[in-house]
Amino acid sequence: MTPDAIIRDALIAAARSLGATDPIEPVVERPRDPSFGDWTTNLAMTLARSLRRKPQDIAAQLIAAMDVGAAGVRDATIAGAGFINFRLDTGAAASGLAGVLAAAGSYGRHETGGGQPFNVEFVSANPTGPLHVGHGRQAALGDAIANLLEWTGWAVTREFYYNDAGVQIQNLALSVRARLVERATGILELPEGGYHGEYIRDIAAAYAAKHPDDPMGGDLERVRGFAVQALREEQDHDLRALGVRFDVYYLESSLYSDGKVDETVGLLQHAGHTFEEGGATWLRTTHYGDDKDRVMRKSDGTYTYFVPDVAYHVTKWQRGFRHAINVQGADHHSTVVRVRAGLQALDVGIPEGYPEYQLHQMVTVMRGGEEVKISKRAGSYVTVRDLVDEVGRDAVRYFLLMRKADTPLTFDVDLARTQSEENPVYYIQMAHARMSGIFRVGGIDASTVTGVGIDYGTLTEESERTLVAALLDFPRLVASATEAREPQRLAASLHETARLAHNWYHRVRVLEAPDGVREARLALARATQVVLQNGLSILGITAPERM
Repeated sequence: MTPDAIIRDALIAAARSLGATDPIEPVVERPRDPSFGDWTTNLAMTLARSLRRKPQDIAAQLIAAMDVGAAGVRDATIAGAGFINFRLDTGAAASGLAGVLAAAGSYGRHETGGGQPFNVEFVSANPTGPLHVGHGRQAALGDAIANLLEWTGWAVTREFYYNDAGVQIQNLALSVRARLVERATGILELPEGGYHGEYIRDIAAAYAAKHPDDPMGGDLERVRGFAVQALREEQDHDLRALGVRFDVYYLESSLYSDGKVDETVGLLQHAGHTFEEGGATWLRTTHYGDDKDRVMRKSDGTYTYFVPDVAYHVTKWQRGFRHAINVQGADHHSTVVRVRAGLQALDVGIPEGYPEYQLHQMVTVMRGGEEVKISKRAGSYVTVRDLVDEVGRDAVRYFLLMRKADTPLTFDVDLARTQSEENPVYYIQMAHARMSGIFRVGGIDASTVTGVGIDYGTLTEESERTLVAALLDFPRLVASATEAREPQRLAASLHETARLAHNWYHRVRVLEAPDGVREARLALARATQVVLQNGLSILGITAPERM
């Protein structure tokens, strides 16, 4: 049993001896401030009402009644209104390192999902231009959430939904045609709402080269198809640069060609949640939390944008995805209510909170203390590829993940390029490289360090106790980050683990330590290497052995 499990059982037994009745379910968790100890519980406060005693008195009685010798508890103290903080003997806690080394690349994995399918939809940009940094934040978030879900036992499908139909795609085709006309006549007349980036010129040039029979884009449908395909390839290139892959690319246009949109509207009408007014078909979304009813089909017979979105999510349900999450920008806030309202109105058994949504705030790019807004290629915004080309994939992914999704994010290009401890991703990777360097200098194959048969009682330094605690907390951290859908928890934890690792590295000698101590410290170095590598891999970041 792990130390926290032993402490939990001891608390239950002690509470019963004080007269508490079942169910007794103490929460034993890591304290927010590591200086308080290794584990903490608020059990005394939860028992105060039933036992009719002051929490601090109950805490003292629980400590007196507990037998936690097997957990290696060095001392137990009372804090605040009745918290009990437990500090473990470093050797007892460090015995768990053998489990870290045995699991190695699998350390931190869980089977919570039990192999159930989980659809993660993210990026899903209109194929009208290169991906901007907001799409980059979606890509990093979605990919990290998918990785977390995979690490906790879910069968994840990464999905990209292409909005390849509608007004924006028509404007794309007209913009390319305008550039074709410009090539032929020297006259440029971009449509209202058209696209101005340099990439439109490139698409027009490529189209003209491939279709010399149509130099001015008279076949607008062919222009549209060519432009969409070119930009799909462009976006795929951007995503590959960021290290993101997808399992499924779903086309909005297929919802129309396959009859899914008409089928969904028919189901909504059959369920009795629609009405006709002003020549349009409306959905009673107010019955499901919307602030007003919404038009589904306009008087001209075309559908509003949320109808194909509802049809698309019906296909997810029909494809067997009982769990799904969409990672989108905060500007999609209203979409959440309307899509869920449409799914509920179908009355086909789709639960109220389906799908989940993770909405993120905007990204501001700074360089030299000033905001960067222009990309030569895109014309009016900074692209993902701009950032990857300038600071590298690892820095881009970490910086896009290091803040909670619902907070605005400032991407400091100068900081991301800095090779110093101020750069968080460099700092974490350097900690991993330092652990790797111990084995390289010692001529030791790190994979041969098993941690078995070692006297961990030789690890007596405070820097060792705090580092051990962080390493053993990794599986819980992975589980909590997954449950909250918050990769930034992992990013922050890795930064703290790196700080503890650097501190330990500077304070102790490993290879020069006496026999017994040397073996225990090698096990600690190897376990640190494992945790940093596993955590970085979940974030999609490399763990270099040299820096």
